[in-house]
Amino acid sequence: MSQPSLSITTLHSNQPPRVQPIPFDSALVDGVRVNLSAVERRVATLSGRRTVKKQWQAAWLLKAVTCIDLTTLAGDDTPDRVRRLCAKAVQPVRRDLLEALGMDKRPLTTGAVCVYHAMVPTAVAALAGHNVPVAAVSTGFPAGLSPFPLRLEEIRQSVAAGADEIDIVISRHLVLEGNWQALYDEVLAFRDACGPAHMKAILATGELGSINKVAKASMVAMMAGADFIKTSTGMEATNATLPVSLVMLRMIRDFAERTGQQVGFKPAGGITSAKLAMHYLMLIKEELGNDWLSPHLFRFGASRMLGDIERQLEHFVTGRYSAANRHPLG
Repeated sequence: MSQPSLSITTLHSNQPPRVQPIPFDSALVDGVRVNLSAVERRVATLSGRRTVKKQWQAAWLLKAVTCIDLTTLAGDDTPDRVRRLCAKAVQPVRRDLLEALGMDKRPLTTGAVCVYHAMVPTAVAALAGHNVPVAAVSTGFPAGLSPFPLRLEEIRQSVAAGADEIDIVISRHLVLEGNWQALYDEVLAFRDACGPAHMKAILATGELGSINKVAKASMVAMMAGADFIKTSTGMEATNATLPVSLVMLRMIRDFAERTGQQVGFKPAGGITSAKLAMHYLMLIKEELGNDWLSPHLFRFGASRMLGDIERQLEHFVTGRYSAANRHPLG
């Protein structure tokens, strides 16, 4: 059997079109149902049925790197920290490892760099000339409870500062109350404020009360034109999980079948290991197909995972595991 190539997809080639909003359909939302037991059984099969080793695993891990939104969202962020993070996004894997893998002549960057609005100009300047988009969290992140006009203006200001992508947070109370029309109107207004920037709608699934509400919120956000749906801010008590991700992927598949439009997916928070990254990639491949195995349609909100991926790649190259401090993020 021939060995697979370790090639990756260039980040911004064939960028998919923006998702176009469709009219709100209450009957479609009301008809969404989830069998939680079936979801849990499906997810439980992942680790037992699918495994890849050696060069195949290295290729999958390099793919995972291209889908990471490298993120810093701390109160003590500084311009120097953001510049270091941007440098890591441009060169996410050590050059000697890429040379050993035969990847040193090919482009390999993370999917994006994600920062608060105040750091957008710094990130844009640091990434000038590189094919790495800047994403900004917005709309009163992470709680989403600032006055609505301020949330809209925050989006506009980030786009004006050069952000290519905007990660918005929905008003969770609208989901908990089942006020789907109001949620649709809110996300639609956020999308309009984004202008040309792609919009990721953060659902904060750990705070929505039930798996059925997660599914309905996913469908409503896509109706309103979300280019991505994202599990979490990364700051909730419960962030991305495989069962919740499966439900959101099924909603994406249903929306694509109904409208012909491809919506991206971003799990965020709690994804720290290369092994878990493999599970997510396999779930994407099996549920949505190869089109979604691209940073255009799939991202990880999982900066800490990059260090473990680099350790696994070094183990493949050298046969030895290195200390975690040999793989800094920035």
